[in-house]
Amino acid sequence: MLDTICDVMKIAYDKKWISTRDGNASFKRKNENFLYVTPSGVRKYHMNAEMMIKLEFENGGNLRRVSDEYQDKIKGLHPTGEIQLHILLQKNTPENRVILHLHPTYIIAAMYAGLDLQQIAKQFPEINRYTKVGPSVPEVPPISEELAESTIKALNLNKETGEIEYDIVGLEQHGIIVIAKDAWSALEHVERLEHICQIALAAGKEAYIRNYR
Repeated sequence: MLDTICDVMKIAYDKKWISTRDGNASFKRKNENFLYVTPSGVRKYHMNAEMMIKLEFENGGNLRRVSDEYQDKIKGLHPTGEIQLHILLQKNTPENRVILHLHPTYIIAAMYAGLDLQQIAKQFPEINRYTKVGPSVPEVPPISEELAESTIKALNLNKETGEIEYDIVGLEQHGIIVIAKDAWSALEHVERLEHICQIALAAGKEAYIRNYR
């Protein structure tokens, strides 16, 4: 799975959904007390599985970094700055869970233009059959606890059980958070929403308003 996450991040870079050092991801297996996260500031098209940072949940919910000989040789590898977001979304997951944070062009453009991602999704059956789009997170500071808590609310995540209602939510002026059982499924959620946002923007705001009504 870690190799797959690296492959997906490279695809995201090729699609221009992130720039060189942008984006982050995490993975947790349902029966393990470990969380794997992408390192901060690395070039995503050069990232490999050995660079993923392993963190262990301790009693009380704190995280302890698990020493890694390869990473010890590569000085400067630290967990993504959005680590608080990944901790809260992964803490009590009832299943294998991959989380991707990307910056897809048309999704961000649609939000910037004032379009409601959840309403757009309802107008296109090919996305709402397979991908549940939640309400967008209003503009909040990145790398903040406020962002983490706002994302949890938008996904309608149950903090006790770890269950979520939605697969993907937009972050105003920022990007998206997508959750799935594996990295390829997460990528597909983003592709579907990115595609219909491109269509909606091409059709223009009048078409959006007409269909919204």
